[in-house]
Amino acid sequence: MLSSTADHLYWMSRSMERAENTARMLDVTYRMSLLKHALIEPHHEWRAMLSISGLHEDFEARYDLPSGQNVLHFMALDEKNPGSIYNSIFNARENARAVRGKITSEMWEALNATWLTMHQTRIEGIEEDGVSKFFEWVKERSHLIRGIAHGTMLRDNTFRFIRLGMFLERADNTARILDVKYHILLPSPKDFGGAADYYQWGSVLRSVSAFESYRKVYRDQIAPKRVAELLMLNTDMARSLITCVNEVHRLLREIDGSRANLLLSRCSDLHSRLHGATIENIFSYGLHEYLSEFLEEIYELGKLINTTYFWSKDE
Repeated sequence: MLSSTADHLYWMSRSMERAENTARMLDVTYRMSLLKHALIEPHHEWRAMLSISGLHEDFEARYDLPSGQNVLHFMALDEKNPGSIYNSIFNARENARAVRGKITSEMWEALNATWLTMHQTRIEGIEEDGVSKFFEWVKERSHLIRGIAHGTMLRDNTFRFIRLGMFLERADNTARILDVKYHILLPSPKDFGGAADYYQWGSVLRSVSAFESYRKVYRDQIAPKRVAELLMLNTDMARSLITCVNEVHRLLREIDGSRANLLLSRCSDLHSRLHGATIENIFSYGLHEYLSEFLEEIYELGKLINTTYFWSKDE
């Protein structure tokens, strides 16, 4: 496979996954903002959203106040924000257009239709009472496109690079959500165990569609350590760190390649550390420290994927 083709497939998938993850977090943040401010400090949840995305500096350069209206526009429709849902869907469609011969016609048509609707939405704007409906639409389109890929494509390297981009982006997002929860949403120990704490941890679970899974696994009230365990170390959880890394590790071994030794070694190290970890050891080490290191490893894996598969001369 040409490196440029693999590049487009990988970023097509990462971009669509990013759009879905952004929609998930914005939807939960919007719902949290509707709670009485006696539970949650005004604008606190919107600052957390910007911190999760790593775009707070870009936002502050252009907006005065992290209000719901400003953050929603910036993260959903702003064409000058490279991390917005609008640009993520645009990038997914442009990458798909570059490799139309490699993906199925059904997948291209779904991506193209998604972009056309997204473009029209940016022009018309999102109605105040249609915010959650818009986020549900983004999630549904992502599910549809992922399902079409899974149901119509050959299990060759084209499919593997699509899955690789999805799981790497998903791992990064889950780690960011957990890290920000501990260091932005709960700045004071007095908040633990209170009403705000319960709703915030519930929002974390809902942002990754894990609320029902948590109830099924633990059958108890929401506890921070158990939430972290579910989203980090539970191999049955679709969006957990360990599930994502398992898939990345498997896909890289299947793709392989003559220049992939360093990449495979780096991924194997991360894979082994996760499988040898316990939630008690992680909390003893420091959740923030562990997640920061994990995010650095995901970033380095992304760089190595680029240099291994995409930046080489096409043969």
